[in-house]
Amino acid sequence: MPVGGPTAVLELGGLRLLTDPTFDPPGDHPIGDHVLTKTAPPAVDAAGIGAVDAVLLSHDQHPDNLDRAGRALLGAVPLVLSTAAAAGRVPGVTALPPWRHHDLGTVRITAVPALHGPPGTEHITGEVIGFVLTGAGLPTVYVSGDNASLDVVREIATRFPRIDVALLFGGAVRTPPIGDAQFTLGAAAMAEATRILDARHVVPLHIEGWTHFTEGPADVEAAFTAAALADRLHLPAPGRPIALPSA
Repeated sequence: MPVGGPTAVLELGGLRLLTDPTFDPPGDHPIGDHVLTKTAPPAVDAAGIGAVDAVLLSHDQHPDNLDRAGRALLGAVPLVLSTAAAAGRVPGVTALPPWRHHDLGTVRITAVPALHGPPGTEHITGEVIGFVLTGAGLPTVYVSGDNASLDVVREIATRFPRIDVALLFGGAVRTPPIGDAQFTLGAAAMAEATRILDARHVVPLHIEGWTHFTEGPADVEAAFTAAALADRLHLPAPGRPIALPSA
């Protein structure tokens, strides 16, 4: 179930997994010497999410991926998987480096790389990961996190040649200090990532609710239609569940 921004509840293999928790109301979030502005509330508040078995946190350093209410929720979750940097900053976080895995019930959670901006900006954007979820008899699910690199997507496709569902973070994010360069995939790149992964189903996340997102749902729909991939696209309606396919 998409909640808003990068936040969604995944039900897989009897588990409830939560991606990048953001539950603050609209408002300004200072980050460095500039401000990120949230424009829409979550479809479900933190209290309404209910119990989850784990949080899949792509990174902790940006408030559009982990905000104040999201941080407060982490203490009530039995497992939070994220980067080594996040584990050093946020109590209770378990580090999961790229290509390492953590088995939880019937689901194997593998961390995969993500590049949150153009190559060479890692010292600005910080460490980020995505996740691939696998299990016997389960669909394979890719959660991209804030990734802007199709080369990273190609590397993941090599290791995981079957992706049933891709949760692609988009929005074509642009903020200082790297000018017009993108911090996340744009709509056309999301369509190309779908082609690279040969993903059967795609749910775009992180495409609405903040002023630094320069592309939204309409751009994604247009890009997938132009790429003849519209049949694979499931545009989220925050607060409404989307059924995952069987393996």
